[in-house]
Amino acid sequence: MGTVLGAMRNVRWHELQHAYGSASQVPGVLSRIAWGDRPSSDEALNDLERWIGTPPVFDSTAATVPFLWELAATDTVRDRAGVLDLLATILAAGNPEHPAWTRGAHEAVAEGRGTAVRLAAAVVDTREARRTAGTPDAPGPGVPSPAQALRAAATRLLAAIDGHTCPACPAPPPDAGAA
Repeated sequence: MGTVLGAMRNVRWHELQHAYGSASQVPGVLSRIAWGDRPSSDEALNDLERWIGTPPVFDSTAATVPFLWELAATDTVRDRAGVLDLLATILAAGNPEHPAWTRGAHEAVAEGRGTAVRLAAAVVDTREARRTAGTPDAPGPGVPSPAQALRAAATRLLAAIDGHTCPACPAPPPDAGAA
């Protein structure tokens, strides 16, 4: 498995739940997002969204979020913008019957804010567009490049993190500079 997602083996996935039962399949799905071809990676990202992020969140959601941040920060992952969009979905979701799960998932998303800042500030390399032109992964006319999509998704996620409020999460401390 290498260093990407290497810590997955430290999570007791079989003890956690997602929307359809045991979360024991989550490591395989995360691996498909990391190393799968485009169709496999896309399907895995969609599965994961249905399992852990589309309301409500589950106990497996908070355990999965650090690995999503790792995938978002890994250049070889095919749909890093999609991973960031899933993190935004998790931040917007909740579970009123289990506020601790909601809080844990939201805190895990917020803890990756530094990665989102770095990705939002990344300079879009115009050489990327020239290099991918004519390849199966090349965006069509008027479609943003993967790097542009990544920056946009990171910017949206930053705004969501910075503006996040929900009943399960404690209110942010008042600004020290406010009087």
